[in-house]
Amino acid sequence: MADILHRIGVEHASPEQVYEALTTVAGLSGWWTEKTSGETDLGGVLEFRFGPGGFDMKVVELDPGRFVRWEVVGGPEEWVGTGVEWNLRREGDFTIVLFKHEGWREPVEFMHHCSTKWAIFLMSLKQLLETGEGAPEPRDVRIGDWH
Repeated sequence: MADILHRIGVEHASPEQVYEALTTVAGLSGWWTEKTSGETDLGGVLEFRFGPGGFDMKVVELDPGRFVRWEVVGGPEEWVGTGVEWNLRREGDFTIVLFKHEGWREPVEFMHHCSTKWAIFLMSLKQLLETGEGAPEPRDVRIGDWH
């Protein structure tokens, strides 16, 4: 198994503000993809749609202001069954976001692509919270033929 790991610090945003951006349709569509829908409560399924496809995430754990965990229940074969989690903590003027997309069966080329895209979208999350405007799909940075 292989995991994608990232860390960002969001300046002048509380863990609760970051949590809201991860647990509301308005928040998620402000930094990841404008085509976000679904249920954000525990047990709900979030639907994220992009130009070439999309993902369905079941909300499996929530700890307000501290932790979010999703299980991928729909999307590319490489993603289904993997988990996405967000650990949040305050550190000075920053909220530290420890991101993990875990449980990849093997580090295929698509995983390399997804790691780069996760980094781009994490920077979009940071930008949304620090400036009020993120860069969700379709306004994200394109990195190649998979978008």
